[in-house]
Amino acid sequence: MTDTQQTAPSPNLRAVEADEVGKGGFRYFDVMMTAFVAILLLSNVIGADKAATLFGLKFGAGILFFPLSYLLGDILTEVYGYSRARRCVWAGFAAMIFLAVMTFVVVKLPPAPGWSNQAAYELVFGQTGRIVFASICAFWAGEFVNAFVLARMKVWTGGRHLWTRTVSSTVFGQGVDSLIFYPLAFWDAPGFTHGLVITIMVTNWAMKVGWEVLLTPLTYLVVGFLKRAEGVEVFDTRTNFSPFGGRE
Repeated sequence: MTDTQQTAPSPNLRAVEADEVGKGGFRYFDVMMTAFVAILLLSNVIGADKAATLFGLKFGAGILFFPLSYLLGDILTEVYGYSRARRCVWAGFAAMIFLAVMTFVVVKLPPAPGWSNQAAYELVFGQTGRIVFASICAFWAGEFVNAFVLARMKVWTGGRHLWTRTVSSTVFGQGVDSLIFYPLAFWDAPGFTHGLVITIMVTNWAMKVGWEVLLTPLTYLVVGFLKRAEGVEVFDTRTNFSPFGGRE
């Protein structure tokens, strides 16, 4: 690997261009990608359908944990570069599609005689196709916007001021996610006025951004640990930012 023109903020790290890093050689990338996909799937399965109330505020329970996928997306892009973050987004996208197909098939299978839990099973796992479609589309677009903004800002800031990148990328990434998901999932749906959809969309977007701000110290700890372990500071100066491919 040859040094990039960028200079790593820490003298203990070597600045490299993302396309100069081979496909292997990172100690913790696979672990981080696995955590990213696992949190994405679990937050959609366990928390997606429950409406919760805390301190008088009503919200979807999944919002407590789904933003962790954006936090991990930030960490993956910051530490490993856009190309590897892109790989994780596509892995998550494929996993969500598989989850949707598997859930649909299992829910629709005729229950065995004497098994009385079909109604409860459908209530828990029988999300409408509209919501599933909206969730997958919103995740795909939002994550790529999130990774793009963070990677470009890292070049602009020379790798300094991490918090500006994580918060800004979440503002835009979660903004795109919310603008796609809530109208696709609930616009003109029974029980949802246009005003209610907009209110829920803005409230949830603000809560997600707030989570990112609150978790900034944790982001610094994880990013610092991973960069020290990997020994490089990756910049995306020459990266092809198309979601569909490019050099890695």
